[in-house]
Amino acid sequence: MKLATRINSFLPKFNHDVGEVLQEFNRLGLTHVDLNYPEHVENISADKMNELLQQNHLKANGVALRFRSEFINGELGNADQSISSNAVKLCKEACDYCREVGGEVVTIWLGFDGFDYSFQIDYEKVWNQIKACMIEITDYAPDLKISIEYKPFQPRAYAFLDSFGVALSMVHEVGRENLGITLDYCHMLMKHENPAYGASILGSRQKLFGVHLNDGYGLNDDGLMIGTSSLIKTIEFIYYTKLHNYDHAFYFDTFPIIEDPVEECERNINMIKKIDGIIDRLGMNYIADVIKQNSAVKVSDLVLEILA
Repeated sequence: MKLATRINSFLPKFNHDVGEVLQEFNRLGLTHVDLNYPEHVENISADKMNELLQQNHLKANGVALRFRSEFINGELGNADQSISSNAVKLCKEACDYCREVGGEVVTIWLGFDGFDYSFQIDYEKVWNQIKACMIEITDYAPDLKISIEYKPFQPRAYAFLDSFGVALSMVHEVGRENLGITLDYCHMLMKHENPAYGASILGSRQKLFGVHLNDGYGLNDDGLMIGTSSLIKTIEFIYYTKLHNYDHAFYFDTFPIIEDPVEECERNINMIKKIDGIIDRLGMNYIADVIKQNSAVKVSDLVLEILA
């Protein structure tokens, strides 16, 4: 199992030094790293990053775009064409860096492409503009997986790519093999989606390019430790990633503010390994048989087996 976690959770404790954080990742037993682009690499060349990864027995899973400053009124869908072009340029630079450090996935979360008021944007124009940008980015890096991470809201009142269905529609219209979706567990709860549903549909179509694990209560991007709020849903989610042979990193996108980040990460590692073990103990065939029966009481029996 490939495991990664959120660098930003560790930076305050480790002198805001990415190198020190990677040393701690190695000690914890993590296997992979997701780098925010450009914030984590502004002063670290790809050669230097490769050196740091090798020293700490880590591999790059990929890079995740982080748009700031000029992009707060939209990234790819910005009404100012020059800003949209700059967003595409940043995505291409992230692709180059990802390739140079041996990563596989470039994750694009369009946190500012959205709206706060009725009549604020031309929906069809923005859709077509984002679509054209996605085509340009995927064609620029056909050797990499380009992955849309959606979120229903925050920081905008309404995100443009806000749900599993909308993101999948965009993937379908772009029509490139190397475009897929990253499922963030908390984001799905915020949209009142069942995470396992998304993992099943995307996994069966080889379009599940990323998994961000966390937990929450559905009203906010809580970023709680995995399995602490909706354990059964989390187990079902992991079941479908196993069923469809998901082979990229499980990224702990959790936000320890009061908690110590090292202790929190240790619990995330322990939890996902425990869940993986529970599924193996019960057996994939046993769980599949319960699902085939389409019976709520059999589900209750399965929960009791999980707790046994």
